[in-house]
Amino acid sequence: VGLKGCILKEVDNEDYDFELRISKKEYPETAQHIEDAINSGKADVVTIDRDNSAANRAKSLKGIPTKPGKDRDEWPMAMFKEGGTGADVEYISPSDNRGAGSSIGHALDGVRNGAKLKIIIVD
Repeated sequence: VGLKGCILKEVDNEDYDFELRISKKEYPETAQHIEDAINSGKADVVTIDRDNSAANRAKSLKGIPTKPGKDRDEWPMAMFKEGGTGADVEYISPSDNRGAGSSIGHALDGVRNGAKLKIIIVD
């Protein structure tokens, strides 16, 4: 499945079910944040857990003030089991953050809760 800036591919791997490629050209701030967070030890294999996304978002953003003209971007995202407390949070442009979030969400439409994804930054 390919959408603007995201490509999802089912794979035969014992550690994860899908590879999700996120384009640095399309979403430079989001992709750089994810890459930096992974390089600093955050998960690059994540588990879909939509049911706890609101609670995870509240935990990851707790104590992180808002900034005018910026979004708070979390990695791992709140929709992943690995998100929530301890997530890496960066301030990035709303258009980049929301565009990437929308593309990732659409790419994962129909993918079951519990599926594991390997995140790969490309470009």
